[in-house]
Amino acid sequence: MGPPEFSADLYREITEFAVGTPSWVHSVAEVGTDAGLLLFGVLFVAGWWRARGRDARSMGLALAAPFAMVAAYLVSEVSKDAIQEERPCRAVAGAVHIAACPSPGDWSFPSNHATIAAGSAAAIVVAWRAMAPLVLPLAAVMAFSRVFVGVHYPHDVAAGFLVGVVVASVVAVLLAAVLRPVVEWSRGMAPGAVLLGARPVVAAGGDWNAPGPVPVGAPVPGGASVAAGGPGRGLMDEAAVTSPDVMGGLPPVPRGVTSTYGPHGS
Repeated sequence: MGPPEFSADLYREITEFAVGTPSWVHSVAEVGTDAGLLLFGVLFVAGWWRARGRDARSMGLALAAPFAMVAAYLVSEVSKDAIQEERPCRAVAGAVHIAACPSPGDWSFPSNHATIAAGSAAAIVVAWRAMAPLVLPLAAVMAFSRVFVGVHYPHDVAAGFLVGVVVASVVAVLLAAVLRPVVEWSRGMAPGAVLLGARPVVAAGGDWNAPGPVPVGAPVPGGASVAAGGPGRGLMDEAAVTSPDVMGGLPPVPRGVTSTYGPHGS
């Protein structure tokens, strides 16, 4: 497969500019991609740690993030072998490049580095949206650096970036849905609670329809409070209704709940 002419022309312009930059810029551009991938790895771990105090879906997304990135990389790698586009540092006449040109058979389209960077960023954003202003620009710079050092065409990194964002986002969401019940089940055992965090406890005044126990002293509808051994959320079983309560039009009081109302609603 031959490159689009506009991409080859843009490649020449970028690499000719890059060669004229100071040597320290060359060094930063060469190591920048690998350093960025290391940062993404740290963020994967940080995302897992953060999710230990959150619900099962949040933990599922955090656990799915690195696997989503790997899935995007595999799509890119299979595409490279199928398309077999020659590297511009060999195919473009008079090409100049900062980095060493990869060996023959190491194909150019799409860029694996761009795919991994974009896939990592997308998976992190799906699990941890606050990281978007950091990881998305970083992934874009990492992708561009592959053109800057002369080992990829611009269309290589653009395609790789697109593959990374789309594949990683979709895989992260689908995989998280599969992992959610596994996380719930694992948190019920001691090793799982250590690795994945205990099930989060809803504070007093939370949703009564959510599963799980209600803390002692939590307010319930009608001004009552939960006594020790009281009901769980969603378990407002048959209420003990007294004649004065009915006469006074008060709501029924669930088992285990101490009413704050006096006789006849006083």
